Amino acid sequence: MATINVYTETTPNPATMKFLVNKLLINGSVDFPDQEKAQASPFARELFKFNFVNGVFFASNFVTVTKTDDAEWSDIEALLKDFVKGAVESELKVQEVVADDSVSFEGTETEVKIQQVLHDYVRPAVEQDGGAIAYKSFENGVVTVELRGSCSGCPSSTITLKSGIEGLLKRMVPDVEEVVAEAM
Repeated sequence: MATINVYTETTPNPATMKFLVNKLLINGSVDFPDQEKAQASPFARELFKFNFVNGVFFASNFVTVTKTDDAEWSDIEALLKDFVKGAVESELKVQEVVADDSVSFEGTETEVKIQQVLHDYVRPAVEQDGGAIAYKSFENGVVTVELRGSCSGCPSSTITLKSGIEGLLKRMVPDVEEVVAEAM
């Protein structure tokens, strides 16, 4: 078995940290914003046993952990790093049931184009910061998305949404007039 290396990266959200590993954890992404939702994930369930873990998000080769306000990264980062390393080495599952994650978009021609732009251009950038974006709907020129992982509750996510994502979608899909985030 190859040695598992874990390294951390800060994210734009001060309450979250990204723990990267040199192994694919999951195709796609999955968000566990609270302990109740984590029941389908042995890995997330174990993370939530730490009383300072407030949210867990997995994508490709990383897990983003959201801490409680009373915890300091300087106190918990090494502990979480060791835990992630051990969990990956023991092949703790991210999800009990692996869903078919082939990418397919549904809806009108405009909706499909919006989803394609989000998938091809926005998703990789958002994942770099330890988060994810999900398309929800398109009505009357307004695209509604859901922000997950470190993007959920991040102070800079509004700026990213308005100046980055909205600008890109307006340029690439002329029917788009505005992009809004649905609260989690």
